[in-house]
Amino acid sequence: MPELPEVETTLRGVRPHLLNHRISEVIVRDKRLRWPVPDSLHDLEGCRVTDGARRAKYLLFRTAKGTLLLHLGMSGSLRVVPPDTPWRKHDHVAFTLDTGKQLRLHDPRRFGAALLIEGDPRLHPLLRDLGPEPLDAVFSGAHLKNACAGKTAAIKLVIMDAHVVVGVGNIYASEALFMAGIDPRRPAGRVSLPRLEKLATAIKEVLAASIEMGGTTLRDFLNEKGEPGYFQQTLRVYDRAGEPCRACGTRIRKITLGQRSTYFCPKCQK
Repeated sequence: MPELPEVETTLRGVRPHLLNHRISEVIVRDKRLRWPVPDSLHDLEGCRVTDGARRAKYLLFRTAKGTLLLHLGMSGSLRVVPPDTPWRKHDHVAFTLDTGKQLRLHDPRRFGAALLIEGDPRLHPLLRDLGPEPLDAVFSGAHLKNACAGKTAAIKLVIMDAHVVVGVGNIYASEALFMAGIDPRRPAGRVSLPRLEKLATAIKEVLAASIEMGGTTLRDFLNEKGEPGYFQQTLRVYDRAGEPCRACGTRIRKITLGQRSTYFCPKCQK
């Protein structure tokens, strides 16, 4: 699934093609996404895109008629192509721009979304209850301390909760916990403030590094040019079960937490 770094990479790739350009045509080839594509999406025809941003894993493109919300789902991608490019089987929605290029949403599993939000997008049900962005200053050890207070759930599950902080997916949670030296199974309420401060810093660092390298490709993420990310080549624990820890040589363990594969070093992480 495309996580925050992959979505941010996609935003940085497609935003220059949309910003300050008009959408001349909206093409809906299949409405059957996670939520049915609304007919109101055609209201965007003739509108100029005035802003492009990301909130969690949602892409938001502002126009005078509302905000276009795009979500890549489990395996979706966005690409900017010439309009005469042959359609692929799962190219479901496209936006033709006044530049003559086309933005296409490709979504084989149909878990993505293309919606039009009227009014303040921050108040939309999909966005209003989300936690802070991990790279924003408001996200800190103190924020984590408040979120973890009294909780017996494993710390890994807490930092993956989008109500606590957005965008810390399975890969990045495992990597950040390793960097912070924290056992992913440790009850969240028993992690001290200094260790949570270290964890917050690690989350910021691992996400920033992944964005810089274009995201993590483990299955089928491709950026707007169809190129994979390269952060996977630097993974310290994720998907390395049985391999030696890069820090101490101990074999990396794999367990299941919250029905998700979890990787850690039993010596480095306490």
